[in-house]
Amino acid sequence: MKPVRFDYERPDRFADAVALLGGGRFAKLIAGGQSLGPMLNLRLAAPDLLVDIGGLHELRATGEEGDWVVLGAAVTHAEIEDGKVPDPSRGMMRFVAHDIAYRAVRNRGTLGGSLAHADPSADWVSAVAALGGEIVAEGLAGERRIPVDEFFQGPFTTALRDEDILRAVRLPRLSAAARWGYYKICRKRGEFAHAIGAAVIDPARGLRRAVVGATGGAPRILDGAGDGPAAALFREPTPLLARAAVDGLALPLALQVHAAALARAVAQAVAR
Repeated sequence: MKPVRFDYERPDRFADAVALLGGGRFAKLIAGGQSLGPMLNLRLAAPDLLVDIGGLHELRATGEEGDWVVLGAAVTHAEIEDGKVPDPSRGMMRFVAHDIAYRAVRNRGTLGGSLAHADPSADWVSAVAALGGEIVAEGLAGERRIPVDEFFQGPFTTALRDEDILRAVRLPRLSAAARWGYYKICRKRGEFAHAIGAAVIDPARGLRRAVVGATGGAPRILDGAGDGPAAALFREPTPLLARAAVDGLALPLALQVHAAALARAVAQAVAR
């Protein structure tokens, strides 16, 4: 199939892109196009207007703000994989980026595009949820900073408003003692995952955080810093305790697969 007819704009300024989104027409943003392109061809997305923000330099900026690292939304997976942008995660983001689809996709696909698309099986959805931090969105009402825990609301659903552009991601810098694990289960390399487990341990921040991803909805975040099954899993990352940790999440299918991914991710973090 081919896309429906739509108008196309490539603004030179961020403010112009925001104005186009708030112009009263059904508009979609495109940067790398690795998620939206197939949806257009399958007519799962049928916008009146396509706004190309891939050339906006504001979305490619990176920087550091104290203990935080800011990554522009248009930073590509390949740039993260190759270490061309700051890495607050002590290697976790480079590890995750390296295993996203194929290099051709990583050359074009963007961090912000993946997060805004919010496919439950996408790697950045689970990885960024595990790292915490904030999503920086800007629209007609100005800038908002949305905690990652509140950003993902369901499958392909986020806290972004219709006129918002995801401008950047702010991530806390992990300490030198921090450890992490990331494990996904796919039938073959390059596919979207059937289950994802992610874990971050940072003693300096009192952080023990795990994520169950690819659940068909928003990533499920488990706090291992207190009592309960998640805390027990961090003390002893076994499949049995992982199963206990995910039992209360009301996952629709493949509970054992999600438990296996979670146990392996936590085991990686504990062993580092």
